[in-house]
Amino acid sequence: MLLSLKQEQSASILYLRDREYYYMVKQNLLLRNPLRSLGYIDEDIIPGGSLGAVLAPAGVGKTAFLVQIALHAMLRGKNVLHVSLHDQLSKVELWYKEIFEHLAAEYDAAKKAAIWEELSPRRFIMSFRVEGFSVPTLEERMTDLIEQGIFLPKLMVVDGLKFDETAEKTLSAIACLASGRSMQVWFSVHTHRHEECGSQGIPPYLRGTAELLSAIIKLQPQDGEIFVEGLKGMNDHQQGPLILDPATMLLKK
Repeated sequence: MLLSLKQEQSASILYLRDREYYYMVKQNLLLRNPLRSLGYIDEDIIPGGSLGAVLAPAGVGKTAFLVQIALHAMLRGKNVLHVSLHDQLSKVELWYKEIFEHLAAEYDAAKKAAIWEELSPRRFIMSFRVEGFSVPTLEERMTDLIEQGIFLPKLMVVDGLKFDETAEKTLSAIACLASGRSMQVWFSVHTHRHEECGSQGIPPYLRGTAELLSAIIKLQPQDGEIFVEGLKGMNDHQQGPLILDPATMLLKK
């Protein structure tokens, strides 16, 4: 009986040590996230019920940056719903694994596997064809997940939505959905490399929808690097120039 009690105490101590260790690892991963240099480690960029967007030309890294926003939330214990309108589930999963591998590169395979096993249940991926996507369909599928006790998202990523003349109506509907669920929503927005922008750096075709967005982040390729600029909702937080390595989409040292 005494031996059994000692074994239980030893197991409890090891468990506590493991919890403390993984907490430290998570904090380190948060520090490697680009959001840290935007002034965010233990807080959200936008509040629940609000919308944000990441702007960039094709091939610059919008999806990779959205995944880092998602991982930032997951590392802080929040559930993320990733909605993809152009990539299949397997490709989205690969994005998460690759970005996580870069973030956790200093840890051995066993530690990375243990951390990922803890993180991955906090993410749920939905894939739609662009022509088959609608806000009512999204809300129906999301409601099924919640009511069946499968998944309750606090942050949603929508990757691949076309920002054209119909975007304002779609964003308004998603804003209502987000407000009702007190959920943050982030979008990727395709821009063009040499287009004229307004005084705030926002393309003309986004002026109507920009009012619906609480935060706008711009990714700008320049001389083999990617510069990150907060155009709206975070300018007071940014700590100097933020430059990403195009190969990993992590902060350059």
